[in-house]
Amino acid sequence: MSTAPPNDKTLATEMIAKLPEDATFEDMQYHLYVLEKIRKGDEDIRAGRSHTTEEARILLAKWLKH
Repeated sequence: MSTAPPNDKTLATEMIAKLPEDATFEDMQYHLYVLEKIRKGDEDIRAGRSHTTEEARILLAKWLKH
C-alpha cells in the first residue's frame, strides 16, 4: 500500500522544524527555495522533461560553439 506524498505545507513545516533555534527568516526562505527547486526537478523528471548526462553534454557543446 503506497501513501500519498506529503503536501507542501507539511514538507515546509517539517523542514523548518529541523532548522536550529537561531535560524533567521532568510535561512528559512533559502531552505524553502531549495526544497521547491528539488520538488520541481522531481516533477520534471517524472514528466520526461530531463536529459541524460550524455544529452546534456551534447547540448552544452552546441551552445558553447555558438
